[in-house]
Amino acid sequence: MGIVNRRNAMLGWAAWKLGRRVAKRKARSAVPALDANSKRPNAPAIVAAVAVALGALWFWRRTGDDGEDTPG
Repeated sequence: MGIVNRRNAMLGWAAWKLGRRVAKRKARSAVPALDANSKRPNAPAIVAAVAVALGALWFWRRTGDDGEDTPG
C-alpha cells in the first residue's frame, strides 16, 4: 500500500477545502469594515492605508537611486 492512494487523496482534498474556507472567514473578519453610522472607513483602516502608501513611496524612492553608493 502506497502513501498516495484514493483515501489519502480524498482526505487531503477535504482538508484543503475546509482549511481554505476557515482561512477566508478569518481573513474577512480581520479586515476593518465601514463604520455603520457614518458610512466611511474607521480609523484603523485609514491608518493602514496611509502606512501602505508611505511604505510604497519609501520603497520606490529607495529603489530609484542611480547606484551612487555602489562601487564600480
